[in-house]
Amino acid sequence: MTSFTFTNQRICGIIDSGVFRTNITFKELGDYIMKELMLGNKAFARGLYEAGVSLASSYPGTPSTEVTEELAKYDEVYCEWAPNEKVALEVAFGASLAGKRSFCAMKHVGLNVAADPLYTISYTGVNGGLIICVADDPGMHSSQNEQDSRHHAIASKVPMLEPSDSAEAIEFTKLAFQISEEYDTPVIMKMCTRVAHSQSIVETSDRVVPEGKPYEKNIAKYVMMPGFAKKRHPFVEERTVKLTEWAETAPVNRIEWGDKSVGIICSSTCYQYAKEVYGDNASVLKIGMTNPLPVKKIIDFANEVDKLIVLEELDPIIENHCKALGLKVTGKDVLPMIDEFSQSLIADKLGLPAKESCKPIADLPNRPPVMCAGCPHRGMFYTLTKNKVTVLGDIGCYTLGAVAPLNAIEMTACMGASVSSIHGFNKALGKDSEGRTVAVIGDSTFMHSGMTGLANIAYNQSNSTVIILDNSITGMTGHQQNPTTGYNIKGDPAGKIDLEALCHAMGYNRVVVVDPYDLEECDRVVKEELAAEEPSVIISRRPCALLKYVKHNPPIKVNPDKCKSCKACMKIGCPALSFKDGKAFVDSTQCVGCDVCSQLCRFDAFEKGGAN
Repeated sequence: MTSFTFTNQRICGIIDSGVFRTNITFKELGDYIMKELMLGNKAFARGLYEAGVSLASSYPGTPSTEVTEELAKYDEVYCEWAPNEKVALEVAFGASLAGKRSFCAMKHVGLNVAADPLYTISYTGVNGGLIICVADDPGMHSSQNEQDSRHHAIASKVPMLEPSDSAEAIEFTKLAFQISEEYDTPVIMKMCTRVAHSQSIVETSDRVVPEGKPYEKNIAKYVMMPGFAKKRHPFVEERTVKLTEWAETAPVNRIEWGDKSVGIICSSTCYQYAKEVYGDNASVLKIGMTNPLPVKKIIDFANEVDKLIVLEELDPIIENHCKALGLKVTGKDVLPMIDEFSQSLIADKLGLPAKESCKPIADLPNRPPVMCAGCPHRGMFYTLTKNKVTVLGDIGCYTLGAVAPLNAIEMTACMGASVSSIHGFNKALGKDSEGRTVAVIGDSTFMHSGMTGLANIAYNQSNSTVIILDNSITGMTGHQQNPTTGYNIKGDPAGKIDLEALCHAMGYNRVVVVDPYDLEECDRVVKEELAAEEPSVIISRRPCALLKYVKHNPPIKVNPDKCKSCKACMKIGCPALSFKDGKAFVDSTQCVGCDVCSQLCRFDAFEKGGAN
């Protein structure tokens, strides 16, 4: 009797395909062994590897982060974390200029940062193929806005591909490099949360590295001063015309005929929703390249169906294109322009009976986000709240300092905005705000966009206090290294920026480091720096409690006989703390022994060494 050993992925793949059975043939077995379940982001990375990419430079941003993390596992590809998205795209463009296939990744708000080089690289074109991954976040699972990155593709006149599952993530990546090199253009690959973080079956193949293109000096192509840029603009317009023609017959824009009483035009996850809701009860035009959009193909499809529906999340990009062609469509007149879609939402808005499996689960308990037990930011936020300080915040997991019970942060806009904004805030209000307002910014965010704002404070001299929350990692996106940690994307030793020396070099005389677990010291330092008559920087330094190398103290416990039920300890909002039978209670499975809560207790009810 012959036996076979499957990995979990292989078994899941067979189950998912609906043919898991005992009488599987050897041929079918061989076919399945070549397939596996893969996250969309991991599949994207696999496509880059198979397509022969040489360099990747990115800045972590959910939901794009795992693409570069997975790609970094292939030793044949040079990968790095850049300080920000603008730098990442410029690095990738440099590799493209040198004739190698290159890549950079970012989330949708990161593309705003990279827009400066993007719009000009559209004019210069490329040498080696260049792919820019942008991952949108409909529903704002981890983002400060819900922008639609298709606008950037249209405005920069750069082609955009949108895969709808993991298999297409691999396929479209290879195609994107071909388009990039054939049409002399960067190509944007747009992912979204559901595609990036969902699994589907893929089939992998070997890596094929194309011969690098030699770099040739070409001032008229690559030096975008006005005289040369004027001559490149017509090239961009001609390229768009050619790509539009290609879109008419491109296999990524395909028609799946079904019942012609309803025709649906869709892309990305909306294709999956359309198939699940309608099945064969509608015909579907699946758009894989959302910029530029085809013209004749859409008109021909519309002429074959009785009713035309456009399903797309966020803005009506495809819908407006159809209307400009004179077509009557159902779209945002019934479907929302906010949040991500679902099968049940589409069925409900279009007046269809939803399948039982598509109906949302009711009465699920809420699970509000909270800073982790032992988070080093908690002590600093508690100090600021206690002293009634106005806190201008920034982007990172520390933004959770805005929620109860700390309620510390009062403004968060974009990366680095806290440092720039406090300068304007204090210039506007003067002494009315200088002694009671701070900006807080994480170490990675400071390297991303905070340094220029700090330079502005030093240069234009506002009496502002900036607190750098240095937790020794990029925390919110899953523990990526940054220029202050001393390690690169693979965890190897790398250049390390000294924050204290940097701040002094930028013109700050007052730079002080404090441990946020020491509430008394935090209180003293905050009061001293706010009272100072010059700009100052406080570095609140303590590694993230979730870092593997951090050694925690034993959990503490509460002596119920000493606890007076005053709930002073609850003011820090630690998830390891709760009330049980009218007394404070410590969950020993979460407690890291940071001792911050015991510093708030006037009755010495917290004791070391053990659990409740």
